[in-house]
Amino acid sequence: MSAAASESTPTVSFRPATRLDLPAVLALLADKNTVVDPGSVTVTEAYERAFAAIDIDPRNEVLVLVDDVDDQDHGGTVVGCLQATYIPGLGKGGAERALIEAVRIRADRRGSGLGRTLMEHAVARARARGCALVQLTSNKQRQDAHRFYAGLGFVRSHDGFKLAL
Repeated sequence: MSAAASESTPTVSFRPATRLDLPAVLALLADKNTVVDPGSVTVTEAYERAFAAIDIDPRNEVLVLVDDVDDQDHGGTVVGCLQATYIPGLGKGGAERALIEAVRIRADRRGSGLGRTLMEHAVARARARGCALVQLTSNKQRQDAHRFYAGLGFVRSHDGFKLAL
């Protein structure tokens, strides 16, 4: 599936991440403000295990947004990613909900509409699966991200709590 090209947004495509994408995904997750070279990322055994578990689980996926114009060795440059987990539940009439996490756009590509394109694609996938809602959390300090999600129609309806283990 490809998004339409425009002057500010190159032709991009979405696909489930493959093991070959893991360094690029980890590079996106490594830093919020600079472009990290995927070649400099150390893929540890823990990352390998986590990716393998996600990859075989039909309720989990890592999606990548690939710039098709900037053709690299394996068909484009990964410029965005997110993880979606589909959670069955008894609420909402027994429908699934989608939990979206680890949303990233490469630092030098932000502000070009790619984040909106990636999130709209993820919401469409959740809707096609029959999910009753999409939920996400965002760090309280990321005010720009909060405005971005609100602009997509997300509503602050709950307070989230985390317990580090």
